Amino acid sequence: MDAQKRMEELYRLLEYHSQRYYNDDDPEISDFEYDALSRELKQLEKENPLFARDDSLTTKRVGGTASKREFRKVKHDVPVISLQDVFSKEEVVGFVRNIRKEYPDAKFTVEKKIDGLTMVLRYKDGKLVEAITRGDGSIGESVYENALVIDTIPKEIKEKLSYLEVRGECFMSQESFEAANKKQEQIGGKIYQNRRNSAAGTLRQLDPAVVKERGLDIFIFNLEIAEGKEFKTHHETLEWLSSLGFHVLDEPIIAQTEDEVWNAIEHIGKIRYSLNYGLDGAVVKVDSLELRKQLGMTSKVPHWAVAYKYPPEQKESVVEDIAVQVGRTGRMTPLAILTPIRLAETTVQRATLHNQDYIDEKDIRIGDTVIVQKAGDIIPEVLSVVKEKRLTVSKRFVMPSVCPVCGAPAIKEADGAHLVCSGTNCPAKDSRSLAYFVSKDAMNMEGFGPAAIESLISEGYIKTIPDIYALKDYREKLIEEGLIGKEKSVDNVLLAIEKSKDNDIDKLITGLGIRNVGKQSAKAIAAHFADMKALMDATEEELKTLPDFGDVVASDIVSFFQKEENRSIINRLESLGVNMKSKMAAKKKDNRFEGKTFVLTGTLPSMTRDEATAIIESYGGKAASSVSKKTSYVLAGDEAGSKLTKAQELGVTIIDEAMFKEMIK
Repeated sequence: MDAQKRMEELYRLLEYHSQRYYNDDDPEISDFEYDALSRELKQLEKENPLFARDDSLTTKRVGGTASKREFRKVKHDVPVISLQDVFSKEEVVGFVRNIRKEYPDAKFTVEKKIDGLTMVLRYKDGKLVEAITRGDGSIGESVYENALVIDTIPKEIKEKLSYLEVRGECFMSQESFEAANKKQEQIGGKIYQNRRNSAAGTLRQLDPAVVKERGLDIFIFNLEIAEGKEFKTHHETLEWLSSLGFHVLDEPIIAQTEDEVWNAIEHIGKIRYSLNYGLDGAVVKVDSLELRKQLGMTSKVPHWAVAYKYPPEQKESVVEDIAVQVGRTGRMTPLAILTPIRLAETTVQRATLHNQDYIDEKDIRIGDTVIVQKAGDIIPEVLSVVKEKRLTVSKRFVMPSVCPVCGAPAIKEADGAHLVCSGTNCPAKDSRSLAYFVSKDAMNMEGFGPAAIESLISEGYIKTIPDIYALKDYREKLIEEGLIGKEKSVDNVLLAIEKSKDNDIDKLITGLGIRNVGKQSAKAIAAHFADMKALMDATEEELKTLPDFGDVVASDIVSFFQKEENRSIINRLESLGVNMKSKMAAKKKDNRFEGKTFVLTGTLPSMTRDEATAIIESYGGKAASSVSKKTSYVLAGDEAGSKLTKAQELGVTIIDEAMFKEMIK
């Protein structure tokens, strides 16, 4: 490769990895590897000054490698414990009633529960000296440098107490969230989906300039320590903190009776979607600080407070039509087309109806008024039909007997509940299969979404999976036609495609879309088979020896590779340079974790969850997504949430990263 081409390649690589590190909080290469690329480019620029760019990251890298730092571990002076969650009026009433039975004059504050992440601030002689994340509740990490660029954190206060400690919730406002996504669109980056996760990723940035740019905010909700000051009530402490310049939530509602407490919770619930910050509940606290001491706490939760979690918001809408979508496996799924409604901060126009049995059970018809909610505040679902508003001319909906896209006969799946398209060349299956192949769960080609896939199919650039790897030959045309964005977006996609060639084969196996084979099954396969050829030649008996593999999965895998068209795809991918050897099988060290199940939660100090999972699997262990009695260990990092609480309740062994590293020495 000549010098100019190599320099252009290095410019793209460094820009891409700088974006991953500084803006996405998700680096893909080590500092050492990044610096090696940077040194190579510097040398080439020195030798070939005519080809050097004015905006070279070797000289203008924002934040630079010199500013990189590790987050220091800091022990909390006051343990950062969770609150007990309650989900009904009866539980709230029971909490209030139990306290007032013994303390009839007890008063309560009812406050908004911000959906963010905890930060503890320390002041000495009136000056901010430390900012700490929650961590495991006993030990957090210092994010002091990042706290210095958050505008709503006072750097100095007028009362020069020898020591002051306050606790707050760091969050991203709706305006900041939209601005961050607008910038991501401009640079062709990943669009953030969740404000809370975006705030968490931002706070852990190693470059404070990025934190400042993204506009994090904080609400202080508790006074932990104030040496030399005395207060009688919680609401007095908030008033005092506000007078010092702290960003405190609007004055809490003071309530005494059960009805007053519940009315305050309902009031917050009614306004929560009109706020420019996210809420995930309301907090009820005993107001008297002396009474709090008397009530005390367990090792997990205080006896003087609870957090009420709101049920998903529900609204009425009208089913204007029922469409049928065809997925990547050919499954035909009915979809309710709704009159648009605003629900949980977004506009909802569609909701899945799953299958004919679901439609029949709820008796959903076109023209019906229905109750809609977002399951987990994310996925729209139809709860029920308002029968008294049904039109007299309505008819039962029946799934079509043919594919709505290609016209091939629809056949029943083995479970009898779903219909699938039997066509071999269905455009809908092609589009969704290709979109799944490039997705994060599969080959992880960042910036390459379903809309780009559909555009490239319609313009004839791609039809099968291997065609994706030939797109580099059409770079200039793709830029000119703008099918996947401007030059920067095109280059980012092509770079992501090229990078995916080096993925381990579990990613490839996932992306092939074999029926009943997901991410975890693909990892089990990659840990067992040395390469794709060995997998393609495997028998059902051999496959059934893998963990949790039964007759159905083994049969589906063998059937997939018996088809010549699928074997041809694998062979063509190999000729295009896609890795076919299992790195997982080659790296497997010993079986010390065999039979052990780990659950990962929170943010680990020096490794991503994917990296920790890979280590666990390299020693024969398994990573699961939820905690149960069968869980062997919970590996907990910073801001560990409900999984950590459940592990404590079940008595599951909890370890941190340091303990984990000891286990793999």
